[in-house]
Parts: sequence; structure tokens; C-alpha cells
Amino acid sequence: MAELQAVERIEHEGRLLAIIVRHEFDSPGIAFFTPNELSQQLAFMRHPKGKVIEPHVHNPVPREVSYTQEVLVLRRGRLRVDFYDEGRRYLESTVLQGGDVILLATGGHGFEVLEEIEMIEVKQGPYVGDSDKTRFSGVSRDRLRMRKAPGDM
Repeated sequence: MAELQAVERIEHEGRLLAIIVRHEFDSPGIAFFTPNELSQQLAFMRHPKGKVIEPHVHNPVPREVSYTQEVLVLRRGRLRVDFYDEGRRYLESTVLQGGDVILLATGGHGFEVLEEIEMIEVKQGPYVGDSDKTRFSGVSRDRLRMRKAPGDM
């Protein structure tokens, strides 16, 4: 496991499972966290008062999306995230708190709400109901392997 910081990359066997941007992250300008090959891009922006972002439109660019990737913005509360590989094998868990953001890129994932949450989800659409995902049994609490949060170091 890599040392934890304000931006964490969760990887398994060379594959990016998730990127977590903890609420402590701060950087001037624009910081992109995702490689160009992901169909979801995640960035943080901080600009001073008076900065002008010129008006623009986005040009049509054909893109192929094979897997749904989602971004969760946890506004408040605490949420445990369990990570699984492509074969549905449990890997590890971490806890998100209000202000944290996670991009779920590959593999499987499950959640347990530890404190009432409010969150925003962003992903490719349209949502196609039950055919959009395959559900499976998750890890039991007695088998959890918790990844240390930045404040626990």
C-alpha cells in the first residue's frame, strides 16, 4: 500500500480502481488527477478572485465508453467504501468523510453508510437499470481490511 496523502490512488495488479481526493487537498490553478485514457476526468480548480475563464463550447468529439465510471462527492457524513477486483474478490476498504471525492474507475465496489450522508453522483448515462450492473455478496465486517485514512497516520 502506498503512503496516504490528500490524493490517493487505489490500485490492484497495475489497474487503477479509484482515485480519492480528500477534503484537505488544496492547490492553486488546475490539478488533473486522472490519466487521459479514462472516460471520466477528475480535476480540482482554485483560482483567485477576478480570474476570467473565457466563454467556450465543447466540440463534438467521438468517444467510446465501455465501462461506467462514477464520481461521488460526499457533502457530509461518513461512508465506508469496499473495493473488489474484476473477479469480485474483496481487496480493502476505506472511509470517506464530508468533503471527500472519489472516482471509481474499474473493479467492483460496495458501500456502508457509517453516518447519515449527503452525496452527489456523476457518471455516464443514460442509466439502464438492473442491466447496468451485476450485484454480488460483499465482504463481512469481520473480514474488513481498512486502509488508513490520512488523519490516522
